[in-house]
Order: sequence, then C-alpha cells, then structure tokens
Amino acid sequence: MTLRWPRQHPCDEINTHRIFGARRYNENMKFLSILLLSGGFANAADVSVMEEIVCKVNGDIITRTELERDRKQLESEFRQQGLTGSRLQDAVNSRAKDLLRDRIDRLLLISKGKELDVKVDPDVAKRLAEIQRKAGIADPEKFQQFVREQTGMPFEDYKNDLKNQLITERVIRQEVSSKIQVPRAELEKYYNEHKSEFQRKERVFLREILVSTEGKDAAGIAAAEKKAKDLSARARKGERFGELAQSNSDAPSAQQGGEMPPFEKGQLLKEIDDVVWNQPRGYVTDPIKLPQGFEVLRVEEHHKAGLAEFEEVENEVMEKLFQPRFDPEVRKYLTKLRQDAFLEIKPGFEDSGAAPGKNTAWTDPAQLKPETITKEEVASKTRHKKLLWAIPIPGTSTKKTGTSSSR
Repeated sequence: MTLRWPRQHPCDEINTHRIFGARRYNENMKFLSILLLSGGFANAADVSVMEEIVCKVNGDIITRTELERDRKQLESEFRQQGLTGSRLQDAVNSRAKDLLRDRIDRLLLISKGKELDVKVDPDVAKRLAEIQRKAGIADPEKFQQFVREQTGMPFEDYKNDLKNQLITERVIRQEVSSKIQVPRAELEKYYNEHKSEFQRKERVFLREILVSTEGKDAAGIAAAEKKAKDLSARARKGERFGELAQSNSDAPSAQQGGEMPPFEKGQLLKEIDDVVWNQPRGYVTDPIKLPQGFEVLRVEEHHKAGLAEFEEVENEVMEKLFQPRFDPEVRKYLTKLRQDAFLEIKPGFEDSGAAPGKNTAWTDPAQLKPETITKEEVASKTRHKKLLWAIPIPGTSTKKTGTSSSR
C-alpha cells in the first residue's frame, strides 16, 4: 500500500508545517522506539505480577496470595499443636488440597446469602460491641486501631470478614440444618442400644457472670457489687442468663453466654460448691465474692450418678445422630451451588469439592478474538438497507399530485 500526502494546500506555509509536522512525528516515534528498546525492555525483569487470579466464582475472585496466606495460617495452627518436621509438612499437605475448595465454598455461601437477602448487620454490630467491651476500649478510633494491631488487617476488612462469616452460618442453618430431621423414635432407639455411653458421675452444669474488681478502688468495688446484684435480680425475673453474660460478664466464658464445663463434686471452690450443689435447675445465686470480682451463677443441669434418663441426654443423642447427616448434606448443598454458579479455575489448581460434569475451564480474556466481518458483507448489508423516507406511511398516498422545481 502506497502512502500519499494530502493534496497540495493553497497556502504553501500551512502545507510546509503539515509536512514537517508529519516528519517531526515520525522522528519522535523513532526516538521513542529507541528508548523502549534500550531502556524499557532492560527493565522488563523488574516487572512483577502484583496479584494472580486463580479462580472466578460468580462475581468474585480467589487469588494465589489468598491461598498462600491460608496455607501459612494452616501451618501456624499445626505448629501450635506441636507438629514439626516431616509430620508438620505431611499434615499441611494433606489439608492444603482443600484450601481452594474451602475458599469457593465461602464465596458460594456468601453469594447465596445475598440472593436470599440475609440481613446480619445487627448481629455484626452486636458482636463488635461485645469485642470492644471485652477489650475495655471506649473510644471507637482506638478500638479500630486495636483491631488492626491484633489481626494485622484494616478494621473494615475485619468487619467485612465477620459479616461474611455470619452470612455463611445463617445460610447453612436456613438451607441445610433446618431441613435435617431425626425422628424421636430413632433417638430413643440409639439411647436404648448405647446405654453404656450415658453412665454418669454426678455433675453440675453452670453458667456464670463475673463482674471484675481487678484494679478498682473502694468505690469501683462497690459499683461492681451493685452491678452484680442488679444482674442477679434481672436473671431471676426471667431475662436470659446467656444474653446477660454475653453483654456484661468479664469472664472468658462470656462469648459462650457464660457456659462453663461440667463439674463433679469437690471440683468447685468450696464457697461455690456449698451454694449450688443441691440447687434445682434454673437456680440463680446472689453475687459470690471472689478474689477477682463478684460472680453470679445459674444452675443449668444437675446430673445424678448412674444411667442418665433419656430426657437428660436427648440433646446429646441428637448431636450424635445429627452430625453424620449434616456433613454430607452440606457438601451436597455446596455441590448444587457449584452446578448453578459461574465458576472458572486456572490450570494447575484443583477444586477438591468439584461438581461432577461441571465445566470450570479457564477462559483467558487476552485470548478472546473479536468477531470479524468482510468489507463485502458490510457493503451487502448497506445495499439492502431500507431507508425510512422511502417507505410509504400507512394511510398516506404516494400518488404524484404536483411538480416541484428548484431555481
């Protein structure tokens, strides 16, 4: 193809600027090419990929960095359990094959939660308020700084992760747990066939609310005692003890609603043992003065020695029969979510929870080719195009009624 300059402009000066402008442009492009060849490519080795997407799940992505972070966290957990050397690596490798699966599971559940319009903002606010109260930090900005220091992540990211966790729990409870039914007859059958599992030592089950007095002066101690008495009175009037514990207790058990492990006779402090041991279920104590503060206790259960009655262990039997049903149902539900989802996985990565027959082939946008059309096809379409002004309008006549001339 021959490049031609535009037709000579009547003004030679303008034409001269046009020609020299074009030449100057060509020279600049040559100079830029030299710079790219000499300097730009020399720095190519310094270019690094900041992030690599390895999986697309509906409108979300999973990156290599996230999987590497999950693996490091997994390794840290196993180290805390005392694993080292080859045992550590074997344990990490065994669990690491499910890291991508777990990430996909979470994104699918979060996506489903949005589809179901699951609302958890009040629960998030309540959980954050509880954490803030436990940390003893009243100032919101200082609390956010505390979260950043403790988690190594921005406060908003931590808050979003907490929200996503609550969404996934709600979806599982709503879509899976609530639909698993174990007939009472089956529970009783299991109990009758496994009575040896329900032989009990005498034990008492308690919940606690601790109002701490550590570091407080006389006025602070008096205020703590008053608060403990008020909480005891509220619990006796029918307020839920677990919720009172979550909102007011300074004990580590507060997050579990004050729930404590079962105690046998003699395992409790004598001042507590004397108060609660012979009390019925639902009994709430007055505040008990302890070195660390004032403790209010509620008797949840009191199991006598010997074979436990079915009613005492019904929940325990339910848990034994529920869990074997629950895990397969969750995986079945997640498989269905995969089948209905947009899911692409990069070569070299594997979803251990893949849905049978689901196409998850990776599509690289850079390899997509635009649809092309020839000039002949364009011309053909143009020739066949009907013009609006040439089409008669219904109800009008195209009969020629006069002439028109132009002067």
